[in-house]
Amino acid sequence: MLKTKKELRQKIAARLSQEFPLSISEIELTPTPDQKLGDLALSIAFPLARKLKTSPRAIAERAVELLAGIEGIERVEVAGAGYINLYLDRKKFFLEKLASPTKTGLAPEEKKIIVEHTNINPNKAAHVGHLRNACLGDTLVRCLKYRGENVEVQNYIDDTGVQVVDVVFGLMELEKKSLADLNRIEGKFDYYCWDLYTRVSRYLAENEEARNRKAIILKKIEHGESPEADYAYNVSRRILRAHLATMKRLNISYDVLPCESSIMRLKFWEKAFSRLKESGAIYFQTEGENAGCWVMKLEEERGEREKIIVRSDGTVTYVGKDIAYQMWKFGLLGQDFYYEPFIEEDGRPVWISTFTPTPYDVHFGSGSKVYNVIDVRQSYLQKVVVQALKSLGYLEQAERSIHFSYEMVALSPESVAEINVDLSEEDREKSFLEVSGRKGVGIKADDLLDRLEEKALEEVNRRNPDLSLEIRGKIARQIAAAAVRYFMLKYARNSLIVFDFKEALNFEGETGPYLQYTAVRLRSIFRKFQERSGISCVEFIRHAQPEKIDLSRLTEEEARDFWELVVLASSLDEEVARAINTLEFAGLAKFTFNLCQKFNSYYHHYPILAEKDAELQTLRLMTIFFVHEVLCQALDLMGIQVPEKM
Repeated sequence: MLKTKKELRQKIAARLSQEFPLSISEIELTPTPDQKLGDLALSIAFPLARKLKTSPRAIAERAVELLAGIEGIERVEVAGAGYINLYLDRKKFFLEKLASPTKTGLAPEEKKIIVEHTNINPNKAAHVGHLRNACLGDTLVRCLKYRGENVEVQNYIDDTGVQVVDVVFGLMELEKKSLADLNRIEGKFDYYCWDLYTRVSRYLAENEEARNRKAIILKKIEHGESPEADYAYNVSRRILRAHLATMKRLNISYDVLPCESSIMRLKFWEKAFSRLKESGAIYFQTEGENAGCWVMKLEEERGEREKIIVRSDGTVTYVGKDIAYQMWKFGLLGQDFYYEPFIEEDGRPVWISTFTPTPYDVHFGSGSKVYNVIDVRQSYLQKVVVQALKSLGYLEQAERSIHFSYEMVALSPESVAEINVDLSEEDREKSFLEVSGRKGVGIKADDLLDRLEEKALEEVNRRNPDLSLEIRGKIARQIAAAAVRYFMLKYARNSLIVFDFKEALNFEGETGPYLQYTAVRLRSIFRKFQERSGISCVEFIRHAQPEKIDLSRLTEEEARDFWELVVLASSLDEEVARAINTLEFAGLAKFTFNLCQKFNSYYHHYPILAEKDAELQTLRLMTIFFVHEVLCQALDLMGIQVPEKM
């Protein structure tokens, strides 16, 4: 629809600018409130009337005369006080969409877009809250690529941060484990570290002397000293592999894994630090509670006038490292990481940064626009990063640093009961509970997916016992992933998701599995058609010569339903553009759900395989083929796969 509107705007501007002071940017085509009033509306007569000191109706009537016979428009009419309603040439429009159902025809707007998402601390298993970040980020990546953009997907690995240090402290100080002992830990290592992290958090909260010992470990890890740095490397890499395996279950992947240890050891921070000092963006505080720290004066006060960038003990805060990382993303440091393959996914390597030279000639970063997918609680720190860029004179990069924020995922009381966590009396009285790794409050992502797969497999076994166990297992995994992804996308990003097992496990209603069921239903129609006719639906449509279709054969009721379905399906590109501009993917989820509902209603009222009239059957096959192509594209944008059967 975007391409159609763009072409129409150009044609309309060429016609109307002959008589009216009008530019193409002033021409906006909007849907009419009722299909009977046309497909698109123009309201240009009203602003023109103010300019020309005449009536909108007179301008609209003259505009209709000028637009007569314009290609792609069946007729143009004046409505009300001066609205101009356009009726599309339905046959031409449908044939164009049928020929290229999912082509946007748009050129990329950026040289390279970097999207950073997921970013789970590699110190414990991923939990359900992390899935919202990953699903939102991956959907943004898919939508940008659909628009034709060159996108680089990054997953930042905080392998020297305080959470990893907590686990290293627990292994060395509480459990007295050697590096060799780590490889002998049985079961899931990320689950083991989940429990250890909770135990360490409680221990450190009650023991000041232990906190001092932990601070020493932190400093040694930042400086790459053994054996502390070796523990951090071992822990972070093993848990990172577990995280990537979890995300792969949701059809989520990455191009590169930049590591905080590389930022520190390659002295990216030192370069950023030097520039920040030279520009006066940060200064050394000699008095008050921040004495001995390097701080940044804040533009927007948030209960504090300055933000610590480097602590008095010389360690760098999160935001300091983030500033250096953001500068690298835009290619502002004049330096890149070294890289090596970490894992292979779908026949391609996922690269990880390293601070030692490697033989691989690969490069990342240097984007022209950057999206950081980080929850709303980090909004303040993201503003500090942008302020740092501005202070260094990088105004364009600051403007093109986009914080894709979203609300957190909390747990319903029923979900908390499922995970058997000891809660305080205060927490027990809350209507929902925030996920907290330190407290051990959370539902592990793999546990959720396992339960969803078990439920899906029960249904697949019941409905398709003839399929092999391998195929049934694959279908169950696809259904479980769809349930999670749609659940994480269907809520507005500024809405708190109160996670509930019962709702997430529901496969009926507005859910991912319902969308999959509709796509499978469409493919079943095509399969049965091929079995009866001996020709695939694609080949049949090609040989049927679509240009010979006759829409006048449709009843008034079917013509209305046909056109509503076609117009809705044609608006996918507009929905994607809206999602990218607003960073709101609930609309894309709702669009796909509505498309499924409208198709199912159409199929219920108008038989296809049972239709005796060959021309009507052909037209209906063309219609649902178009819907199928759009639906599968929409599902792919949300990372939802179409199973073989349901």
